[in-house]
Amino acid sequence: QVQLVESGGGLVQAGGSLRLSCVASRSIFSVNAMGWYRQAPGKQRELVGSITSGGRTNYADSVKDRFTISRDNAKNTVYLQMNNLKPEDAAVYYCNFVRLGGSIVIPLASWGQGTQVTVSS
Repeated sequence: QVQLVESGGGLVQAGGSLRLSCVASRSIFSVNAMGWYRQAPGKQRELVGSITSGGRTNYADSVKDRFTISRDNAKNTVYLQMNNLKPEDAAVYYCNFVRLGGSIVIPLASWGQGTQVTVSS
């Protein structure tokens, strides 16, 4: 059973930055695409972006040019750098292994506990 542990969330003012981390418990990390998701209260979980095993990234339009996903395969870790945060970015953020198929992104593992991001206006 793969475990995913997210960290790095917190309270930040609008316009500020945060860097989230997600550590996977197994070494299969390096051969898998990873995705970052978020879920705001009362809303469905949504895909923020993804990164392939080779480092190619893709982002939701709402975060493009503000968020950056990167990975360190040696540390089984994927990162989400969030800049110019907006109140609408407030949510619990999760990572997961994903299967990429064109416009379809499918999460593969059980969800971790996530990390809360709060943005004050």
